[in-house]
Amino acid sequence: MQSIAPVLEANSKPSIWTPGSWRHKTAAQQPRYRDEDLLEASLCQLRRLPPLVVPEEVEDLRRHIAEAGSGKRFMLQGGDCAEQFSDCTPDAISDKLRILLQMSVVITHGGRRSVFQVGRIAGQYAKPRSKDTEMMDGVAIPSYRGDLINSAEATEAARRPDPRRMVEAYFHASSTLNHLRALVVGGFADLHHPERWDLPGSTRDIEAYRRILKQVRESIDFIDAIAGTKSTYLRTGEFFTSHEALLLPYEEALTSKDRDGAVHYNLGAHMLWVGDRTRALEGAHIEYLRGIRNPIGVKLGPGVSSEEVRELLAVLDPGKEAGRLVLIPRLGADHVRDSLPKLIQAVQTSGHPVLWSCDPMHGNGLVTARGLKTRDFDQILSELRHSMEIHRALGSNLGAVHFELTGQEVTECLGGSQRLSELDLHRAYETGCDPRLNQTQSLEMAFLIAEMMGDRTTQ
Repeated sequence: MQSIAPVLEANSKPSIWTPGSWRHKTAAQQPRYRDEDLLEASLCQLRRLPPLVVPEEVEDLRRHIAEAGSGKRFMLQGGDCAEQFSDCTPDAISDKLRILLQMSVVITHGGRRSVFQVGRIAGQYAKPRSKDTEMMDGVAIPSYRGDLINSAEATEAARRPDPRRMVEAYFHASSTLNHLRALVVGGFADLHHPERWDLPGSTRDIEAYRRILKQVRESIDFIDAIAGTKSTYLRTGEFFTSHEALLLPYEEALTSKDRDGAVHYNLGAHMLWVGDRTRALEGAHIEYLRGIRNPIGVKLGPGVSSEEVRELLAVLDPGKEAGRLVLIPRLGADHVRDSLPKLIQAVQTSGHPVLWSCDPMHGNGLVTARGLKTRDFDQILSELRHSMEIHRALGSNLGAVHFELTGQEVTECLGGSQRLSELDLHRAYETGCDPRLNQTQSLEMAFLIAEMMGDRTTQ
């Protein structure tokens, strides 16, 4: 698809940053809207609406990320590949929060590190695509790019980009955030009552999880007995949101100055990330992201070079501020051993304080004989395990993971303790885009992360 933004001249660079200076750059992965007046009306409406998050929350996340980068905390980032408006239901939202909390309890218990959660939620409505069109019944129609842009319905009319969807996305994100906050404030994340996060069934990992819950309860009871009262910090909890900064007019419309007018925040999410397809150094996405105060994630695919990483660090974090950048390699199990050491060494020599994460999902996709996209649990685990080993060997710290997952028992990824095969995928293949780990696979992955982290603490 062609860019929304006009290109003024090759490699032109505005003298100062503004929320709209990205329009001087080539913007990849942008839709072409047919009705410019409707586009501007939608953006005007977005600019008038209240922010979804506040700067104080963004600053809290920056501090957490800085601590995770130094090994004091661990960041668990996860959620849907691409949220759909139909996912905005109480059960779907609470299920996503529950599985991240369950994973956090396991990782905290085994890894002896405080875990904070960053959801791919309340804004992850757009996805980059490798092709502008796809074939349906022998006819080429525009690719589905997420509910923020068009509809998953396989018709020419439904796939036409509609700018009114940006406003609809805002209100779905607002409703999702409202319910998340109500759950957290209402005690859903209260460690005094972790049984609220209990799991059905009786598999080995579920039984192990229940043993951990019992130990958590006993530890909390001991702390409360010493203090003579219930520890309120165990009740409130925190939850942060994130999404890929893909549709730039939408992101620009949600950008504003702080009260002092000193810095700009994107107040549509606490954290944004740039994808492997849109992180061109002279591209519009990097131009936009370099000027906002939010923590920024950078996806790094197998084709990235050490020099590109150093250049990205210089542009996105010229002040070398802890808590600013999260580097998220997504290399694939077959490439991580060759590619990751060079990237780590490049960052170490640069002096930039980053939080290293691992996205073991996106580099390990495959397509079945029936044409379904899937991922193999063993490959996901292999990339994660090798990443931890490489960081450890180089004196670096892997302080975060990034998963596409759901709190429901879908059948989209192969393997795991359920031993899902290609024949099982049709039972509950529900994703609108890429395959996700289901509830059981996610919890199993948390146990394996905790085991690997525990191995490090004993060395």
